[in-house]
Amino acid sequence: MSSPDQPSVQRRIIHIDMDAFYASVEQRDDPSLRGRPVAVGGNKERGVVAAASYEARRFGVHSALPSVTARRKCPELVFVRPRFDVYRAVSHQIQAIFARYTPLIQPLSLDEAYLDVTAPLLDRGSATAIAGEIRAAITAETGLTASAGVSYNKFLAKLASDHRKPDGLFVITPRMGPAFVEPLPVGKFHGIGPVTAARMKALGISTGLDLRGRTRAFLTGHFGKAGDFYYGIARGQDDRPVNPDRSPKSVGAEVTFERDLERWDQVAPALEPVFAKLWTAYSKAGHTGRTVTVKVKYANFQQITRSRSLAEPITSRAVLEEAGRDLLRPQFPPRLGVRLLGVTVSNLEQPPQTRAPQLSLF
Repeated sequence: MSSPDQPSVQRRIIHIDMDAFYASVEQRDDPSLRGRPVAVGGNKERGVVAAASYEARRFGVHSALPSVTARRKCPELVFVRPRFDVYRAVSHQIQAIFARYTPLIQPLSLDEAYLDVTAPLLDRGSATAIAGEIRAAITAETGLTASAGVSYNKFLAKLASDHRKPDGLFVITPRMGPAFVEPLPVGKFHGIGPVTAARMKALGISTGLDLRGRTRAFLTGHFGKAGDFYYGIARGQDDRPVNPDRSPKSVGAEVTFERDLERWDQVAPALEPVFAKLWTAYSKAGHTGRTVTVKVKYANFQQITRSRSLAEPITSRAVLEEAGRDLLRPQFPPRLGVRLLGVTVSNLEQPPQTRAPQLSLF
């Protein structure tokens, strides 16, 4: 039986999440790092941790933590410069493993993806068996470990993969779904960030059960359209399909400077690596965009953004650079030193989206 809140065909969704991906690749490739606390990122005064090994996480080191703070928390921390070309190559290996089982793959990042195996290319009898086979193949072919969650929708599959990390496999069946959500803090829900979680707490909503106790009208009244989504996930419901053609809404790049910028003549050389990285990503995306946005973060960590939409799609790096510089010029000389500059292209034209259905679940 299906309800208006549920799809007519029960999906079989797998969420795969690589374990401490960047740090694990570094430990794989350099045996001297194995078993040691490792941080991928810059170790200079203004550096930031991009990823941390599980050994480092025990000391409270995590991604986005300032390197100075990370070093204070873990004096024996080993910093390794990121090698994104290697991470991308390994990610392609992993994607190729996924593609043996289904064309319905929705990558969220280099190390994380949803798979719809409702109608798999290789039928192993259940989604759980497929998830186990994928995990084994990843370990055999890359030397890395992955955690997997299996469920009947994306929201629960994501919760399931988090439940047994690292190197785990967990299944949330349709019978388990609503009860599994009840005791969890809403801050653990994928799709509810820290700001929204704080707003919910102010409204007396701390757990999934609290969230379920609010009416749809109450949630939409306080959170707009997102309230419908929150109403569903509180009941273990999520109708979002795995979208293999999910196009990026934007591409961007930014840089944090060793020393704050204070003059306009410093901007062009400082932005050169940003434009280089952005143009590479924009070209690979296979889409064209019209809107350029610049971000300026000052020494006191306050930031501003400025945007401009062009009449024609951006088809050359020269046009992109000109638009970015035009937006930044009025911000100089700055009221405070500039700590960070970023440039983003959005309003990307997206290709049409597709999807399909069915198999036996657990």
